Amino acid sequence: MSRIGKRPVALPSGVTATTEGQILSVKGPKGTLTLQMRDEIAYDIGDDGITVKPANASKEARAFWGMQRTLVQNLVTGVSEGFTKVLEISGVGYRAAAQGKNLRLQLGYSHDVNVPVPDGIEIKTPDATTVEISGIDRQQVGQVAAEIRRWRKPEPYKGKGIKYRGEYIFRKEGKKK
Repeated sequence: MSRIGKRPVALPSGVTATTEGQILSVKGPKGTLTLQMRDEIAYDIGDDGITVKPANASKEARAFWGMQRTLVQNLVTGVSEGFTKVLEISGVGYRAAAQGKNLRLQLGYSHDVNVPVPDGIEIKTPDATTVEISGIDRQQVGQVAAEIRRWRKPEPYKGKGIKYRGEYIFRKEGKKK
């Protein structure tokens, strides 16, 4: 029995949900998101929100139940509030600058790294060492943040690199004489 799946997904004011065939569509003030519905799961749109239940008693239906409820919750949160990931850059000479549809990173390489910003994602750089990635699709925001972080992951000796805000970097002591 999924404890997450039992709870209905509440629809805030200004957010509507509809089903058309095998597509669940959620529309809100920030935009519209869709989800391909699974055959093993039954979706019910009511006054209290969207209820997700297994369509049958199979093992697959129980396995997908909680995950599908969380995906529906991410749709509702995305179109009403949106998602944001913050990256922090640490290191001498490491900096970032948003330039139109590109993010320019200086990460100690012999060249600058230009990262294209996909549609639906907004990147801001409040200062040279902070990058804010925001959008309505949680998966896309996390994917863009991971691709930017991949250019220079934090290293364990000095902690230089790109890390998520709040991420703990396990530090090593280093060489002794």
